[in-house]
Amino acid sequence: MKPFLSDDFLLQTETARRLYHEHAAAQPIIDYHCHLPPDQIAQNRQFENITQIWLYGDHYKWRAMRANGMNERFITGAASDWEKFEKWAETVPYTVRNPLYHWTHLELRRYFGITELLNKDSARRIYDQCNALLQTPEYAVQGLLRKMNVRVVCTTDDPADSLEYHQQIAGQDLSTLVLPTFRADKAMTPEAADYRAYLDRLGAAAGVGIQTYTDLQAALRQRHDFFAAQGCRLSDHGLEQLYAADYTDEEIAAIFAQAQAGAILSDQDIIQFKSAMLIFLAELDWAKGWTQQFHLGALRNNNSRALRQLGPDTGWDSIGDFSQGRALSRFLDRLDNQDKLAKTILYNLNPADNDLIATMAGNFNDGSVAGKMQFGSGWWFLDQKDGMEKQLNALSNMGLLSQFVGMLTDSRSFLSFPRHEYFRRILCNLLGRDVEEGELPAEELPWLGQLVENISYGNANTYFGFEKAPAPVSSEELVNN
Repeated sequence: MKPFLSDDFLLQTETARRLYHEHAAAQPIIDYHCHLPPDQIAQNRQFENITQIWLYGDHYKWRAMRANGMNERFITGAASDWEKFEKWAETVPYTVRNPLYHWTHLELRRYFGITELLNKDSARRIYDQCNALLQTPEYAVQGLLRKMNVRVVCTTDDPADSLEYHQQIAGQDLSTLVLPTFRADKAMTPEAADYRAYLDRLGAAAGVGIQTYTDLQAALRQRHDFFAAQGCRLSDHGLEQLYAADYTDEEIAAIFAQAQAGAILSDQDIIQFKSAMLIFLAELDWAKGWTQQFHLGALRNNNSRALRQLGPDTGWDSIGDFSQGRALSRFLDRLDNQDKLAKTILYNLNPADNDLIATMAGNFNDGSVAGKMQFGSGWWFLDQKDGMEKQLNALSNMGLLSQFVGMLTDSRSFLSFPRHEYFRRILCNLLGRDVEEGELPAEELPWLGQLVENISYGNANTYFGFEKAPAPVSSEELVNN
């Protein structure tokens, strides 16, 4: 029987172990998509306790606690931080075979050196031990990034955001490069009740009074330029599916005018507007050489009662079953025909669509950039062992695994970076098994080692142009920290 979370965790063959320990483990981390709050990085926040850094805002854990019968008071309610941690500790043993069980214990080990299993009996000891460390300077936010050898972090930011904290960070001597990502989803939702209020905020940030669709384009272009001046090189969208309806400029101007007047828009109007906005934003990305990201397939806010009581992003979303292929094809083809298709990453939330997304990406590689079209890593409900393996297998079968830009956290927590380790172990195990079973040649092991290094770090570094980022932290520095 193998020990739990040993040095060879998830590595089932000798080749897998060599690939991980000799090639993957020491690679720095590029976290090119996450939801970390930049103000906490700029201010180098020191968390008071493990609950604040680990449980606040983590809807993965919240869903598990609800499923385990925990009252909402101990999840998002008024219970004390200790009570919330205690209830999470009671839940952890019941998460076996859920990735939360692995992530929880990996994070306790990698950040706090705790090898004891978390449960109701160990809760107080672990709580006190973590809290004692969190009070030390090395465990403020910037120290945690350094401890995990995080070289680049790309946050997710609205065009109306001031980016004041990114500017503060740029003036600090950090070992991590922190850059914004341009996420303009709110600008393309004319059906939203607060759309006009949002346009006022966007216009104020851009210095543009938004009265017409032309004004909206001008405001977004100004903010796009501003983000670029702060080092931004990625955009992102979180959509149910792509939109690619036909439209004319006159139609979109009229639809925007109706939205400004508070009129009820038809479904066709909404789809046309979103289609036009996606093309406009994609062309801005192409002109600057950015990478555009599309997170597709989430069915959000399914529990209307919980949405009313707690708001969005509190753990009531699921995998959707949207039709992805035809509109995605039309959208990418429209840009490609104009020679305005930027580097693109497609993230899929429904595993039934893995092969569709992988093959669609392959339709639009044009030889201009290696791996220009990316089938993105397992996302949200799929960033676990089975989901990652399915994504890696679909990518391998339909495209080039060797050009993959690898893993990201998509997280709001500064303790989530062991997910990169989790991914790297899974990757090495798949390749190692192929070698051991004679499906890949053992004499190519040096090349496979380089491939692992590239997927873990090198491909993303080149693809996003991070070569000028601060130098990675040395192994000696990591040991000392």
